[in-house]
Amino acid sequence: MRIGVVSDTHNHLGNVARIVELFNRAGVERVVHTGDITQARTLEVLARLEAPLVGVFGNNDRGERAALEEASRRCGIALADPPLRFDLAGRSIVVVHDPRELDGLASTGDVALHGHTHRHTLERRDGGLVFNPGECAGHVAGLNAVGVLDLATLETELLRF
Repeated sequence: MRIGVVSDTHNHLGNVARIVELFNRAGVERVVHTGDITQARTLEVLARLEAPLVGVFGNNDRGERAALEEASRRCGIALADPPLRFDLAGRSIVVVHDPRELDGLASTGDVALHGHTHRHTLERRDGGLVFNPGECAGHVAGLNAVGVLDLATLETELLRF
């Protein structure tokens, strides 16, 4: 099973529309957002994904929390406070926004996904994988990317745009 991973969209709607196209073309079966959506309009664009979307709230989502919760209900998107834990395709997955949140967890499972830094992270830790696809909101020119993670092999791919 291949999942899409995106973080820190920061309401850059043009990039979010491109992200939807990339994930739909890649045929991912689930998309995980690791936080900092920032505005409800972003969820309306993400609702065009052909795969279900789950995610966590980030530090920049605090001011728009009520609107994000309402849009997530309306769009059928599951958002939660971090850490979000779930099992998928035989893998235990934990999702946080800030990677420092991983330090306080007893276990990060097979896969730990995070955002916040706007920097690509791919490391093996405690027998699991820690992954952040990095920048996608246009804050760092030329570095826009989202990730695809194969849960069978734990191989990752960056889709750059």
